[in-house]
Amino acid sequence: MGYGFGRADVAFLTGAAGSAALAEVDRLELTPATHLRDLERVRRDHGGYAPALIETVRLRRKAAAKLSGADEWLFTDDALQQATPSPVARARARRLAGRAVHDVTCSIGAELAELARVCPAVIGSDLDDVRLSMAAHNLSRASTRSALPRNLLVAQADALVPVSRETVVIADPARRADGRRTHDPAKLQPPLPDLLAAYSGRDIAVKCAPGLDFDTLDWTGEVEVVSLDGAVREACLWSPGLAEPGVTRRATVLSTNGDPLILTDAEPDDIPVRAPGEWIVDPDGAIVRAGLVRHYAAKHGLWQLDPQIAYLTGDQVPAGLRGFRILDRLELREKSLRQELARRDCGALEILVRGVDIDPDALRKRLKLRGAQTFTLILTRIGRAGTAFLCTAHRAR
Repeated sequence: MGYGFGRADVAFLTGAAGSAALAEVDRLELTPATHLRDLERVRRDHGGYAPALIETVRLRRKAAAKLSGADEWLFTDDALQQATPSPVARARARRLAGRAVHDVTCSIGAELAELARVCPAVIGSDLDDVRLSMAAHNLSRASTRSALPRNLLVAQADALVPVSRETVVIADPARRADGRRTHDPAKLQPPLPDLLAAYSGRDIAVKCAPGLDFDTLDWTGEVEVVSLDGAVREACLWSPGLAEPGVTRRATVLSTNGDPLILTDAEPDDIPVRAPGEWIVDPDGAIVRAGLVRHYAAKHGLWQLDPQIAYLTGDQVPAGLRGFRILDRLELREKSLRQELARRDCGALEILVRGVDIDPDALRKRLKLRGAQTFTLILTRIGRAGTAFLCTAHRAR
């Protein structure tokens, strides 16, 4: 759960004494091995503020890989866990450029910092006054670094009670109920059905967990699934007024080192039915979760190994993507696999699985690999038959 910050903690941390103390604490290791020694030292120097200081430095270090400029921000543990990664927030902000926006669950302000760069007016509100105080500080630090426009207002308000008009509404309901992560829309905080009812008829974008069952929502707008560097991060529900005409599903594949890939269900999905080609391609998780595997295949001249399985195959790999060159197609029997891998002097084996109930780690141990070569084993099914493909992995240029 992390340390429970209070308003007094935020007031101290944002003052001159707190800033100096944070700089001191940041020079400590703060590892499990040094925890007791570091805590004793910080308590000796800063008394009751020691837990807030240590937690803030710990969270800043954790946030460095997720948020731009986070080394001067304030967080709670829960708020950082749910904060939108900066590249994802930036991509959403680009879709809303030029619109006035109200983030009704703004928390510590990660989304606001990106919206303020491209939107003429931005409001952030939340019920948690500690997080609002943190958001005000974080936005001031973001503005100092990159001169954010003076178009920001942060205020305390209930997300289920509209307090703005003629703004696009953004919401990010908390995904934990009773201390556990939930995929039930009615158990989000605030509950998703209540949130949508409160802003009925308004332009709204709602962040959700990618594991949410979209088909149970009766959603008439667009569902966007977003990944970053290969990991699926979120789904976003876009109301009809914000959706692209004719689009109900979108996959946005972001990379910190490259251009985004955007795919929608308005694109063609006609693909041939053929035997496996030279390569197997495993599409990004956002494409799979958005139900756009066939659309991706059609875009890149690929086809499916099986109509119900997300693995694609073809005679080339899309540029920049990792593909698997098929060396052999084998029976999905452990004895046969063990013999073939031993014959090929396999010692390191990546195992990918779709459509069959096999634990890759357990299987790898049972195969007793002792060789010097590296391979990838793809386990799947074609029709009702389990199939194994022995491959080597390559990244297309």
